[in-house]
Amino acid sequence: MKQLEGEFAITRLSASDPIPKWVSRAKDFTSVTRTNHELSILCLAESVPGEVECEKGFAGLMVVGKLDFSATGVLASLTTPLAKAGISIFAVSTFDTDYLFVPSREVDSAIRVLRESGHYFEE
Repeated sequence: MKQLEGEFAITRLSASDPIPKWVSRAKDFTSVTRTNHELSILCLAESVPGEVECEKGFAGLMVVGKLDFSATGVLASLTTPLAKAGISIFAVSTFDTDYLFVPSREVDSAIRVLRESGHYFEE
């Protein structure tokens, strides 16, 4: 695993809103998810305009390497120890891998808990 650089924000827009132009200017990790109920965008906090509803203060943790779709329990092996430690998460999966976002104030504890659970972190 490795920690992503920067502070992240999770935004909420109306389900009918178009994807904002500022999203295309967002640097590094960006995730856009539309449902019938909302449009959620996760990106570096510095990319989010001040008037957008959001929760800031998240640190990103990435599973390094490509995960095979037949692999089972990867997210559970990460989220279960964090849940037991009382650390909330926001998970995002991509075609290649999984990402966890935890409150920045708890990232050191999250990394410690994951290491104690047998996960290795790149320096």
